[in-house]
Amino acid sequence: MKKAKLKVILIGAGNRGKGYTRTMATMPDKYEVIAVAEPNESFREFIRERHAIPPELCFESWEPLLGLGKIADVAVIATMDREHYAPTMAAIAQKYDILLEKPVSPVPEECRRVALAAQEAGVRIVVCHVLRFTRLYQCLKQLIDSGRVGRIISVNHEECVGNVHQSHSFVRGNWGNSTRSSCMLLQKSCHDTDILQWLIGRPCIKVQSFGDLTYFREENAPTGAPEYCIDGCPEGDHCPYNAVKLYLEDKGSDWRVTATRVENPSDELVAQALHTTQFGKCIFRCDNDVVDHQTVNMLFEGNVTATFTMSAFTKGGRATHIMGTKGEIHADENHELVEFFDLETRTTEFIDPNAEGALSGGHSGGDEGIIETLYDYLCGTYTGSSISTIGESCDGHLIVFAAEESRRTGRVVDFREYVEGLE
Repeated sequence: MKKAKLKVILIGAGNRGKGYTRTMATMPDKYEVIAVAEPNESFREFIRERHAIPPELCFESWEPLLGLGKIADVAVIATMDREHYAPTMAAIAQKYDILLEKPVSPVPEECRRVALAAQEAGVRIVVCHVLRFTRLYQCLKQLIDSGRVGRIISVNHEECVGNVHQSHSFVRGNWGNSTRSSCMLLQKSCHDTDILQWLIGRPCIKVQSFGDLTYFREENAPTGAPEYCIDGCPEGDHCPYNAVKLYLEDKGSDWRVTATRVENPSDELVAQALHTTQFGKCIFRCDNDVVDHQTVNMLFEGNVTATFTMSAFTKGGRATHIMGTKGEIHADENHELVEFFDLETRTTEFIDPNAEGALSGGHSGGDEGIIETLYDYLCGTYTGSSISTIGESCDGHLIVFAAEESRRTGRVVDFREYVEGLE
């Protein structure tokens, strides 16, 4: 039986919105993007041309688009963090199924309202926890579910943000200031709390966290450093965060688009941005307030302990160490093979998670994987375990909110009490 093509509207045509719909464009038998809402004219026009959208279905904001009623099957919502809640609730009211960029909301109560509204309306919301759709983490899940690891006792997990990625996105960029977006752990690492609860398969009961903004602060600026890198810094030749090198000299960098808010910007536009926007500022003189390192200790039901560390001061990539009663797993995004050690036979096996073929695209193929899976899920033919319900996604978010509560107060947070206190 031939499946129907799903019609899609896009709300928010920044990097994530462009990426998801770019993948959809490679699947013309499955998806058709028919409308877009995006305030940036350059981004909106880019989507219009790519998907041949008629001008009358291109909007500067989501309100007139959703005001048309339900004109498609799926709403992709990829606006900025604090702009997720309102269009999501409006799309639920129109009975759209939704692909929602994380986080659901920077406000815990709003996360719960979205989950409740979706459940009451019978709407399916898939939050973009793209790590679940990578070959690597699906391999880990299969090893655990097969019983080879036995009962999980402990997990150590690392989110190595990468120092330059931190500087671009979480110091100079859209997510550097929590009042504009959300806390660091929610924006970058709700992926990781979601993965931990998915792999462990048990509810979280206690949370403790430590972390701070330690390095990317004005007192650490080199002596004589100007406000903007392009004005000449005495440490510019040695600074890994020199904006001239990162944005102007690196012609192939996708970050040039972010810095200028224009598709395919000229060097002149990039230089102008480096003179006038925060992307050109000294990395130690920005208005950032999110942490540059944080550790979260979690206790899951059954006395399963998990430690999660997020740090800017790395090359980049994630690593996971799972310790069970029958076996031990080491996995690293920067290595091709997963290492499994069998405690009974004392043998080590190296497993290729990409043995059936690697996925392409961002997040180690997770961006492609979620779009492939979304189609089968919405058509009722999906039989895997990677899709999370909106309730499961919100639980992972609430672990982050509890961690922030612990980091601010210095106390261990009883997770169940914390969640009950939101009601």
